[in-house]
Amino acid sequence: MGNVLVGTASWTEKTLLASRAFYPPSVTTAEQRLRYYARHFPVVEVDATYYALPSLENARRWAERTPPDFVFGVKAYAALTLHPIEPLRLDKDLRQAMPEKMPSPLVDEIWRRFATALAPLVTAGKLGYVLFQMPRWFVPNRESDAYLERVAERLPELPVAVEFRQAGWMTERRTPRTLDFLRRTGLVYVSVDEPQGTAGSVPPVAAATSEALSVIRFHGRRVETWTRPGVSSTERFRYLYRPEELGEWVGRIRDLAGQSRRVCTLMNNCYRHYGVENAKDLAGLLAAA
Repeated sequence: MGNVLVGTASWTEKTLLASRAFYPPSVTTAEQRLRYYARHFPVVEVDATYYALPSLENARRWAERTPPDFVFGVKAYAALTLHPIEPLRLDKDLRQAMPEKMPSPLVDEIWRRFATALAPLVTAGKLGYVLFQMPRWFVPNRESDAYLERVAERLPELPVAVEFRQAGWMTERRTPRTLDFLRRTGLVYVSVDEPQGTAGSVPPVAAATSEALSVIRFHGRRVETWTRPGVSSTERFRYLYRPEELGEWVGRIRDLAGQSRRVCTLMNNCYRHYGVENAKDLAGLLAAA
């Protein structure tokens, strides 16, 4: 399964750095960390772009500091996925122009800047996907379908992957319709492994909606913190998969690898060394399959 790339959803997560369980003591700068990470994994996800618009300079650095076949998943900026945004994280000119409700020209400019900033990764062939992680209040209806259609229209040249956090999209009855809609719209479905048993749990459906790409994200299975208010992301994703739990996905990943030219598999259990350890575990299981 040479077309399956396994990595983690961050290379700079603070508890990973504090644990000193992955990076050697001599690896201390941003450049050194990315270069070191890229020697161990072929893919990584950029989380910072959810909180603030990316910059051309950062994208250039990411491209320059990684091997030719390395790829990045980039999380879409919060405003693009209908999440609340922090005005102080906007570019200064956009912040000054922003009224209480953003007008269409300002929204258009945010979309333009986001896409433009990714150009160095696109040019280098290193943009694996752009992750649109939709909020739990993004329910399945005509308005939501229309919004996703606009996403595809705004980013026609980029590989857009959609992750639903609202279980209604993937009920037994709704799943075929959801997947067919994504195929017709040219969007990649993000398969997830996450805690089950809550009202918002999205089932672990492994499905390909694109011949070019499939994406899988592992969030851990810590049910007790998954939907608890006030829990930090560190605590929510603090889960170390057992080998047999990862093994449940080997056959599913093999199936996706037969349907898509590339499968990006990301460990989002970003707590200390958990993500990197499980990424190595899963890569080993796939190599032995």
